[in-house]
Amino acid sequence: MRELLEYLARGLVEHPGEVRVAESEEDNGSIVLELSVAEDDYGNVIGRGGRTAQALRTVIKAAAVKDGRRVFVDIVDAA
Repeated sequence: MRELLEYLARGLVEHPGEVRVAESEEDNGSIVLELSVAEDDYGNVIGRGGRTAQALRTVIKAAAVKDGRRVFVDIVDAA
């Protein structure tokens, strides 16, 4: 899941070298992926009305279903 999110995010941003994904596991077994990008790229990742961010979450959740996992995607500030 982490690699997929990194790949998709790098395709959306102008500074692909600054894409970072932190992965952590919750007590209930679900995975949380925290995506951070360059300051100028947050608009590209979130999209108009949050549509791009929602599409990213949908793709990652669909991929996670194949593995029988629950995955949450958070877009966080790098600072």
